Amino acid sequence: MSENNTNIAAVSAEEYVTTEKFKVSDLWKQEDWLAIWIGFLVIVAGAVSVLTGTFDFSAANFSTWGNGNSLLDQLNGAFLGKLFLTFVILAVLFTVGNVLKGTSAVKYLPAFLGLFVLAVIVRLISAEYTLNRYLEWAFWAIVVGLLVSNTVGVPKWLRPAVQTEFYIKAGLVIMGFSVLFSNIVNFGLYGLGIAWIVTPIVIIFMWYFGTRVLKIDNKPFVITIATATSVCGTSAAIASGAASKAKKTDLSLAVSISIIFTVIMMVFEPVIIRAVGLGEVMGGALIGGTVDSTGAVTVAGTALGETAQTVAVLVKSIQNILIGFIAFAVAVFFTTHVEKDSNSAQRVTAAEIWYRLPKFILGFFAASLAASFIVLPAAGSDAVSAINKVLDQYKNWAFVLAFTSIGLDTNFKEIKDQLQGGKPLVLYVVGQLFNIVLTFAAVYILLSGKFFPLPNIAL
Repeated sequence: MSENNTNIAAVSAEEYVTTEKFKVSDLWKQEDWLAIWIGFLVIVAGAVSVLTGTFDFSAANFSTWGNGNSLLDQLNGAFLGKLFLTFVILAVLFTVGNVLKGTSAVKYLPAFLGLFVLAVIVRLISAEYTLNRYLEWAFWAIVVGLLVSNTVGVPKWLRPAVQTEFYIKAGLVIMGFSVLFSNIVNFGLYGLGIAWIVTPIVIIFMWYFGTRVLKIDNKPFVITIATATSVCGTSAAIASGAASKAKKTDLSLAVSISIIFTVIMMVFEPVIIRAVGLGEVMGGALIGGTVDSTGAVTVAGTALGETAQTVAVLVKSIQNILIGFIAFAVAVFFTTHVEKDSNSAQRVTAAEIWYRLPKFILGFFAASLAASFIVLPAAGSDAVSAINKVLDQYKNWAFVLAFTSIGLDTNFKEIKDQLQGGKPLVLYVVGQLFNIVLTFAAVYILLSGKFFPLPNIAL
């Protein structure tokens, strides 16, 4: 990761620990809450545009080109105007969000323009007919970012816009509107069985494997990478890193390893699942329980189909709820068992669960509730589908910005320098393999139809 974003992660991690009580200003200063407001502004605007028909809020979408039709055919005045409008809407929303977080608009806006240009390049590449058949746009987003970060390097002026988590959180809130609450209810117990049973077991396994077998002395790093592997990558790493008082370099390395393997699993896991004929429900659940990043889960699930995407996101969302509880447990464990210096122990209260819970998950479920119990009964399923077609492109743009940021934020040389003889890499690989095997066992028991009735997932 770049130094700039390592510092950002470290600051975020510290906030998880030092927050003592909720402040009203958190609602317009903290990233999770800002992602919720951005997501809901997009949802409201999309819904109003469809239900009233008074204006067109749809975002620019690149059609497939290269199979008998030229790219130039779609780059007409109307499309370029739509592309410009998309930039303006996203630039205003994320610039205001950054200003409220404390980032200068003068620094962020030019950086966002640069990031958006890279995102346009990604959309152009991924829309090419042959490339589009085999690899999702998220792969090309990361590749474009990696090419920049590992060749010429990320220029200083572009760094303020490299905010992976912010874009993913906003995109997931928008996506929440497409996940009907009936699916959450129908899939709830299955998701709990997959996510809440497997996750603690994987963390405990990686802790003992890292400290007892690999004999890694850096215990905060071990618990940080264990939670990143078993829950959701960066967010879990930040929370557990803060709870265990991990160093900035520990957090940076854990996140970097997680990102690299997230990319690999995001691309190849759907291919393997399809090859073995696992099916959308079981395949989506396996993706949701094993791919680290929530955004990558969405992309990988989409590669299998709409049902797989829904199941994958439901499993990951249920798993993400554990972050606050796990961070709380880590804080208690390190305070009472790991830290020898009683003067450094931090006071832990039950309220820490709320402080460390990723608030954007609340936005995801709130959007689902709004779609299920307000818009659907009032306007009907056709209207909800039409709204989701509009929102889907804004979700995609947010994710393209996020995955391009991942590439920009990953420097292979820096990661290599931090690997400390390879033990961290061994810890992650062994832990992730154990996670995959255990998750598959849970998925097979719960969703194969041989032991329990299959949930009804409506699209």
